[in-house]
Amino acid sequence: MRKYFVGKMLRKNLPVFIFLFAAFFSISNTIYAATESVVTDGHSQEEVKRGERFFKGLLPANREFASCVSCHNLNPVDTLNWNPSAMDLALKFVDKDFASFQASVMNPSGAKMEASHVNFNIAEEDLKNVKLYLDNLAHKGPAPAKPTYFNLILFFALGLLLTWALVELIFLHNIKWKVIPMLIFVGAFGWQVKMIVTDAIKLGRQENYAPDQPVKFSHKVHVGDNGIDCMYCHTTAENSKSAGIPAANLCMNCHVLIREGTHSGKFEIAKVVEANETGKPIEWVRIHNLPDHVFFSHAIHVGSGKLDCKQCHGPVEEMDIMRQNADLSMGWCIDCHRDTKVDFEGNGYYEHFVKLHEDLKSGAIDSVTANDIGANDCMRCHY
Repeated sequence: MRKYFVGKMLRKNLPVFIFLFAAFFSISNTIYAATESVVTDGHSQEEVKRGERFFKGLLPANREFASCVSCHNLNPVDTLNWNPSAMDLALKFVDKDFASFQASVMNPSGAKMEASHVNFNIAEEDLKNVKLYLDNLAHKGPAPAKPTYFNLILFFALGLLLTWALVELIFLHNIKWKVIPMLIFVGAFGWQVKMIVTDAIKLGRQENYAPDQPVKFSHKVHVGDNGIDCMYCHTTAENSKSAGIPAANLCMNCHVLIREGTHSGKFEIAKVVEANETGKPIEWVRIHNLPDHVFFSHAIHVGSGKLDCKQCHGPVEEMDIMRQNADLSMGWCIDCHRDTKVDFEGNGYYEHFVKLHEDLKSGAIDSVTANDIGANDCMRCHY
């Protein structure tokens, strides 16, 4: 009787589970759509939509020039797009009149923009709709990235399999070979545990994190192509806990003359010039983050330890978009301390390690690692 009741309950409630999943996704999409608002200032939504279609290249049908979105991306991309994004354009021209916008689009200044807008031909009324679309974009902001539910769905699906296998083993007994539900149970449970452990290990780690920055600054151009030393911009790396972010007036040492980039044109450099002239600092997004309970000092590693920047930050001279090269986990730091040989002799910072200096001179040891001088002592980083 109990076997019949449990089986009937599962069969009866299966459509309910399916309905709940469908309702969950439907409600999330409805909430997302409801957050979209249109700031029209007396214009119709049809005009905004028409401007969006022109921006995306859906109109006109006989278009012979590149669409706006082919250069000015709406969504973040993995590789550096040197052209200003749609949001950048929207924010730049939201407080300016149509004449300024039209002059910038139809009569651009600068070699980069002139080459991009060659043969660009759009009717004035249609260009007004494009500006209306961009103004609306500036007011409402970019569409939020939709979360992915694959792992969540997979986890619940495994949970259903696990539940079915458990009920089959205890109550139903419909399958003759008990090893089948047992294997399903073990496999589903094991995979769920693997998912939990993997995500738990990744918690707080940001390897390959590469956020969009307010200015499209390329380390490849500055460090790789132009050979600028790291310490020229990050002036406090040798003597301070932080490597420091250069102020706009330091950038102007070069950009007082260089006002147009080979790849980026004038748009990005103009942001630096404006920051310097207005005194409003550029709000760079921090890439390398450590937990609050971890102490790290650039002065110890760069100033005293004489480490090369790329040892932690990777091949910066090859990065257009700066990213976190290592996971910065405790294990990664400990392994580095065990393997890295310290620039020990002739370094005044390590003069008080008398015994180690004597061992080096006598040949008892041939090198000193960071671990040998207490780098892996817990209190060095967690005090």
